Amino acid sequence: MSAREEILARIGKAVAGAPDVEIPRGYRTDRQADDREALARLFAERVGDYRAVVHVVPAADVPAEIDACLGEKKIFVPEGFDREGGWPDLRTADGVVTGCAVGIAETGTIVLDHGPGQGTRAETLLPDYHLCVVRADQIVPGVPEAIARLDPSRPQTWISGPSATSDIELDRVEGVHGPRTLEVIVGI
Repeated sequence: MSAREEILARIGKAVAGAPDVEIPRGYRTDRQADDREALARLFAERVGDYRAVVHVVPAADVPAEIDACLGEKKIFVPEGFDREGGWPDLRTADGVVTGCAVGIAETGTIVLDHGPGQGTRAETLLPDYHLCVVRADQIVPGVPEAIARLDPSRPQTWISGPSATSDIELDRVEGVHGPRTLEVIVGI
């Protein structure tokens, strides 16, 4: 018997005879997502609370805003991101530009499911700079609505600001587990 099988057998024995209990799932899902602009602005505010740099622009201005944000940076662009140009590979890039699967207004969280234009985990966590483009129609009010949009079989990266950690003295260090700088363009 493997260690895994042994652990599962112990758990099974421990819960044997326990009554089935229905777990209430009364999540708030009645929030309206009708006012896309208000939802996008709440999302932008909450993302900004995490020390990310946020730009809210009309959808038509997103390409120009991407160019303005990137300047002279050498940027890696994952397969499927809708842009033209000669892009460097990950080893020589200063950063990465991606789209996302969903944005959560209430928490200011960006979720990547690593579909087209979102890159792999390595492509989004190794560079020191991450520019993420979020469309207003990708923003949902809360976590339950985000979960409903996501495919649980896909890998997911949940981003709440630039990578940061603190030691026992509470000294904040950024860039340890991912990009030190997160810049977000919200197209409304």
